[in-house]
Amino acid sequence: MSFPLSPRARSGPRRRSLLAAAPAALLVAGCSAGSDDPGGPAAARPSAAERTRARAARDSRALAARYDAVAAAHPKLAEPLRPLRADVVRHAEAFEAGADGSASRAPSASASSAPAAPSAGATAAAAPSSAPPAPASPAVPANEKDALAQLAAAEREIADRRAEELVTAPAELARLLASVSASGAAHVYLLTEARR
Repeated sequence: MSFPLSPRARSGPRRRSLLAAAPAALLVAGCSAGSDDPGGPAAARPSAAERTRARAARDSRALAARYDAVAAAHPKLAEPLRPLRADVVRHAEAFEAGADGSASRAPSASASSAPAAPSAGATAAAAPSSAPPAPASPAVPANEKDALAQLAAAEREIADRRAEELVTAPAELARLLASVSASGAAHVYLLTEARR
């Protein structure tokens, strides 16, 4: 003999409660799916790390332009400044590299092929086509020692800014900022010693 099941004996949700909850679940799922849309307004804004990386690349490109201006104004300094300028260009390339490590720069910006004292046109040609043009370099002092002091001051300012930014940067970018900041500090030392 079989006994009819009482309504209280059933476990789990009833069909009516499932049907009533389904539209609410679809609404919640629809709202959360829309927030991950890559084409939304959040995707248009770069992250803080991307902005820091872009600013650091621009700073390095502007610093390389300063080196070019000093080398053009003082040809005797071109050869001693070549290794420092090459470092600065490599720093810009490192900041311009994508998260996967592939560089987004033009190959013509290579530090090894940079001329000792390029003209202003050569400097513009060496800049990556996707980056905005570097600001015009400041006037170079007529005295070599003053020109070196101006370069050292620019290197110090940028190195200090990068040292401050690495505190809030993600780990990988912080390591790059620390390394480049230390290199900038070494450049300051070398430029100061060259003035003596």
